[in-house]
Amino acid sequence: MRVVIAKPGLDGHDRGAKVIARALRDAGFEVVYTGLHQTPEQIVETAIQEDADAIGISILSGAHMTLVPRILDLLRENEAEDVVVVVGGTIPRQDAAELRELGVAEIFTPGAPLSAIVEFLRGRAPATA
Repeated sequence: MRVVIAKPGLDGHDRGAKVIARALRDAGFEVVYTGLHQTPEQIVETAIQEDADAIGISILSGAHMTLVPRILDLLRENEAEDVVVVVGGTIPRQDAAELRELGVAEIFTPGAPLSAIVEFLRGRAPATA
């Protein structure tokens, strides 16, 4: 399974994203880390170019209700809605519910066990022929 780990917007905190990327890599996932300050357009373009199965959005800036819906819209516009989107960061419960309604597969808040993230994505892996 190929996963793009992305840091959208002005959020400059990437330690968590790097920890997640390493945990996924160590669990056998192919990981593409986009780096800091990515636009939704850059994130979706990377996911499409890399033929990603999932996008992990790491966001601590509070802009999740603007940036994540834009990413979901761009995936739909590019006929890539089969890409699983998960979000990690400081997401209030009410916002998490709304993001799930918009199409986010799962939300992982600070302190979520790495094993839970790995197992969730393994459960969403595409079937191999």
